[in-house]
Amino acid sequence: MAIIDYFERKLDNKRRLTIPAELREEFRSGVVVTRGFKKYLHLYSLKVWKDEVEPLLVGNILDEQMAELNVQFRTGKIEGKIDLKQGRITIEQHLLDYAGIKYDIVAIRAGKYWRLVAK
Repeated sequence: MAIIDYFERKLDNKRRLTIPAELREEFRSGVVVTRGFKKYLHLYSLKVWKDEVEPLLVGNILDEQMAELNVQFRTGKIEGKIDLKQGRITIEQHLLDYAGIKYDIVAIRAGKYWRLVAK
């Protein structure tokens, strides 16, 4: 089976993104959507967030760079479950606004997470 590392979708009228069937198992643990480094979003499986991202956001309480990373990734962060039957996740409007996403989304795998950008 081919590895999927790119897909395009349209949001439905309830701001739901349909994840391709071949990728749904990846998100069985849950999903986390955050702001990206620039005007795009990051989509993580809950497992990757808890095992790899969260530990890296812990650091010296007085480290300004660490504080900035925490603010960047925690502002507007949402956690949720994927509807495994339909394969949908809901993305909050404030995150869509941040990324300039109206209806059309391009998703690109960036290692262990996905970058969501406006088409």
